Amino acid sequence: MEKLRISTTNRTESVNITSQVRKYVSASGVQEGICHIFVPHTTAGVTLNEAADPDVQRDILNELNKVIPFEDSYTHREGNAAAHIKATLFGSSATIPISEGRLALGTWQGVFFGEFDGPRSRSVYLQIVRAT
Repeated sequence: MEKLRISTTNRTESVNITSQVRKYVSASGVQEGICHIFVPHTTAGVTLNEAADPDVQRDILNELNKVIPFEDSYTHREGNAAAHIKATLFGSSATIPISEGRLALGTWQGVFFGEFDGPRSRSVYLQIVRAT
């Protein structure tokens, strides 16, 4: 298992971690299997989406912030209820097939870490399961 450290600089942020995941898969030498990505935080998540145009990630964050504002009539007293909701929508894990030693992502797809309660130092776990 590999542990990535992600440092964020904003309250909400989308960090493209595709190259780090690809590097881990390549170094593993696994030709066929799956790469599982897990975020062990309740106010952060992971998603797959377009990586070619950074405006897509900006649009996603802008819309999330409109639909789920930081301030509302939340009952969670820590002041980060919006972050928990956004993290739930993103999800805490993703699984990507490995084929011929490479992530089987679509042409435009990338792997994104979503920060919703930053800035913070976060962890992302990567684990490969080799096909038998």
